[in-house]
Amino acid sequence: MNAISIIGAGIGGLTLGNILKQHGHDFTIYEAASEIKPVGAGIMMAVNAMQVFDQLGLKEKIENAGNKIHRITIADESLKPISKTEVLELENKYRSCNVAIHRAELQKILAENIDTEAIKLGYSLQKIEKRENYILDFENTIQEESRIVFGADGIKSPIRNQILKTGNIRSTGQKCWRGLVEFDLPEKYDQEAFEMWGKGKRFGFVKISDKKVYWYACINEKDFSRYLEITDIFNDFNTLVLQIIEATPHENIICNTITDLSPIPKWYTDHLCLIGDAAHATTPNMGQGACQAIEDAYIIGKLLDQYQDFNTVFENFQMIRRKKVDYIVNTSRTIGKVSQWKKGNSIRNFLMGLIPESVNQNMAKKVITLEM
Repeated sequence: MNAISIIGAGIGGLTLGNILKQHGHDFTIYEAASEIKPVGAGIMMAVNAMQVFDQLGLKEKIENAGNKIHRITIADESLKPISKTEVLELENKYRSCNVAIHRAELQKILAENIDTEAIKLGYSLQKIEKRENYILDFENTIQEESRIVFGADGIKSPIRNQILKTGNIRSTGQKCWRGLVEFDLPEKYDQEAFEMWGKGKRFGFVKISDKKVYWYACINEKDFSRYLEITDIFNDFNTLVLQIIEATPHENIICNTITDLSPIPKWYTDHLCLIGDAAHATTPNMGQGACQAIEDAYIIGKLLDQYQDFNTVFENFQMIRRKKVDYIVNTSRTIGKVSQWKKGNSIRNFLMGLIPESVNQNMAKKVITLEM
């Protein structure tokens, strides 16, 4: 019998494992995949996540494996900036900076810091039921019993569906390609994350290591045709965009529909708690999905400093995290809509350009300040 089971070895589940290890708890992480492999190309770890990694002693390792980003820029199709968020001042205040990194690299660093015995791969959860403890039935016909369960099992969470019986996955009506490419970006883009807003479409790119660039391209679903090449869709964008897309091998491109989760009433029940996307999946427009899962793990750790009883921890966890998470889900959804307008773009870009830098700074500050 397990004291604690974490279902899912994504970034949230692995961070939680690191936090529980720091607190001297015994736990097992169960992951459906047979190996922790590169899913989703690149990712940005914002200052809030990096502060947590700093407390786990992993900050430098992650910085060295990725690329530090000091500015976030929104630009038009021709790469002309509309709005900028300088992060240097906040970096100095929080002694951490944004890091763009390959998702698999990050998972590897987090997994290597946990005892390999504690991570079980090839364990896909089929059924969970509450008896005296939780009975976990895995696809590989193995059954485990656990006193405490964490659902870090993503937006389609079987734990949320079976135990809390809640959760409505919402489509945004947007398709997104994500790619990873060996590419020599002009030096001026070295430490900057760029997102270009066009008519009903946008393109973002960021350097994640010496020679690697992560990019994404979003389009409104109703304009999406499977027979259209991505380069055809973005042929009115700066030529750098087309060069990046054309240099990317087909097998390095994935395409998904962008979704999020309608806020659910409760993230926990007796001795069971959801974290990350299982509890509050958000669209990627603020780059906060994984960062909020990391913050979840951090707050659970902080509460374990105060309380022995996990049910008390779970209740306080939702009370502390709820407001910020709802703000991010809602704001991110709105940004997604505005960035994909097909009409009124020049007005939108003009108005965005009028927003003072201080307002962008305050929004960034609100997002990257940890609650405890």
